Amino acid sequence: MWLIGLSAFVAAIFFLSILWPLFFIVGFYICVAALAAVFQERKIWLHPNVPSLTAVGMIKVLCLNLVWMTVCLVGAVAAAIEAAVTNNWLDLKHTRRIAHLVVERRVAMLVTSMFIGPVVVKGSENLPPDEPGSPAPVYVANHTSQIDSAAIYYIERQWRWIMKSSIIFLPGVGQITYLGDHIFIDRKKKSKNKDSFAGTRNLYAKSDKSIQEGVPMAFFPQGTRRIGERLPFKDGAFKVATNNDSPLVPISIEIPLTVWNSLYPFGKAHPIVITVHKPIESKGKDIETLKNETFEIIYSVLPDYSKQE
Repeated sequence: MWLIGLSAFVAAIFFLSILWPLFFIVGFYICVAALAAVFQERKIWLHPNVPSLTAVGMIKVLCLNLVWMTVCLVGAVAAAIEAAVTNNWLDLKHTRRIAHLVVERRVAMLVTSMFIGPVVVKGSENLPPDEPGSPAPVYVANHTSQIDSAAIYYIERQWRWIMKSSIIFLPGVGQITYLGDHIFIDRKKKSKNKDSFAGTRNLYAKSDKSIQEGVPMAFFPQGTRRIGERLPFKDGAFKVATNNDSPLVPISIEIPLTVWNSLYPFGKAHPIVITVHKPIESKGKDIETLKNETFEIIYSVLPDYSKQE
């Protein structure tokens, strides 16, 4: 018996001696990506009407991203192994369910509860049923911080994101969203070839296909994060909705200004408030009308920091 134990110990030491350089490289990559996320988030909060990030805030951003990327990477490896072991590797729907509904959602909710604070969802009765149906809805939300990308999972619905192709290179996050079968776009690509990274022309074809399959689409129509400005909405989400006569579901995400600089989780935190508004029918409406209507609804319950002195 002791020989079996000794053999197992020697085998473990052998494999660790081979793999430790890989662990070091991956860990270093995660740290670099997390530091880059701190720099990006800090720039967002450099608005005169919102508090800039303190040292505490930057440490929390760093820790959130380290945990988010690491757990997503472990989840991506586990999802890939599960698909291979159960012979579901070619079943994209199965892999997507594991990656999106189990790993993505649970990790996003985990890091939010660990580093951000509680999330309150208002108007959940306005959410369409989370079951296949065609045409599926289009979810549209404001985008103020990287927190939005995690907190929105509290509505507990499935969807496909539109993502920049560079996201796939983020450790953990890129791999799990790839397995989740989200739509990656390269804005510079003009080719009509249908591949993993869609050019802007293929964005609508892939989104339309998702809607017709019964899987909703989710958009941050501002196109970038801003907490101190109300940027105009881009056409993408509204074109997808009108192409498919999909209902638009406006979602307002209110991020407290104290969110990063508070001592949470060692103290109390103001909650993130997500307000789900009644769906807007897109059938028979033009894109500009839908954009204006959705803009007004989303921002009707949010503070306007751009006007504060």
